[in-house]
Amino acid sequence: MSGLTRFLGDSPLRVFLKLLVVSFLVGVVMSAFGWSPFDVLQWIEDTLLRIWNMGFATVDRFVGYLALGAAIVIPAFIILRLLSYRR
Repeated sequence: MSGLTRFLGDSPLRVFLKLLVVSFLVGVVMSAFGWSPFDVLQWIEDTLLRIWNMGFATVDRFVGYLALGAAIVIPAFIILRLLSYRR
């Protein structure tokens, strides 16, 4: 198996034909919905920005939950370790 075939996962001609068919099908679907490549890129950018903006609130909430849980779990862990240490 040549290096190119190993890299592509199949013979170059078969990969080319598969990409050609998939590209055609994706083009038909995008045309049916009236999408352009720019619309897709804009959607990806908007999604990433929403995730970024939502992420900080999520991290803040996560840290709060972590602190609340740790206030119970850490002392309970220490008590259980001390009780099992005596045995």
